[in-house]
Amino acid sequence: MGLRLVTWNVNSLRLRIDLVGRIVAEMAPDILCLQEIKVDDPLFPLEACRELGFEHVAYHGMKSYNGVAVLSRRPIRAVRTPSWCGKDDRRHLIAELDDGLQVHCLYVPAGGDIPDPDINPKFAHKLDFLRQVTEWMQAEIRPEDKVILAGDFNVAPLVNDVWSHKQLLSVVSHTPIEVEALTALQNSVPFVDAVRHFVPESEKLFTWWSYRSPDWTRNDRGRRLDHIWVTPALKDSLRATLVAREARAWPQPSDHVPVMVDFDL
Repeated sequence: MGLRLVTWNVNSLRLRIDLVGRIVAEMAPDILCLQEIKVDDPLFPLEACRELGFEHVAYHGMKSYNGVAVLSRRPIRAVRTPSWCGKDDRRHLIAELDDGLQVHCLYVPAGGDIPDPDINPKFAHKLDFLRQVTEWMQAEIRPEDKVILAGDFNVAPLVNDVWSHKQLLSVVSHTPIEVEALTALQNSVPFVDAVRHFVPESEKLFTWWSYRSPDWTRNDRGRRLDHIWVTPALKDSLRATLVAREARAWPQPSDHVPVMVDFDL
């Protein structure tokens, strides 16, 4: 049986619920992981999500910031919402499906603008967050478990995950210390980068373009911040991937675009 998973940093679910509908119409996901939903749980647009065909919805949100959700056509039998670094900032949701598949929707802190944990608390929090999640994954997940980890990790780890490796080495999201932290998370199980499983590391690949760019298509100064990883148990089930770059040109877009992976599950 095929399964299509899409992850997208929606940057306000209620503002872009129509674009979620467009993703459903054009990409037909079975599971949709959303980050930065920016809506408190009592105001979550549950009925709108169900009208899009997702009978099973799990969400963990807050007003104006952060928040994650998993929309599924397959039954969800259990939900967990871990908190990290002593903060209840709604960045991690685990949906366990009725077949035992675990889907983790993760939103890693951006880290502010200064890549120095000694003078930038936001950057220190990002590194602490990644360390704690890594320790948890190492203790809780085995290679034979069926686990998908998807979301906005806010790190572009590879040379060709950014428009200029040299110019971004000191820019938050591509600094060596962040890359090291994200690599440790990937190695914790270890996870397989499902997108790079299909797209060679020699190819440029981006999922985010800044709102500050006057013409993102001409400059193409992107970064690959959004990822889908799987445990080794799922590697042989991978079938295809797609980064929906055209979504960055939709009306009132997010600065991130949807990322898709197809499985034979």
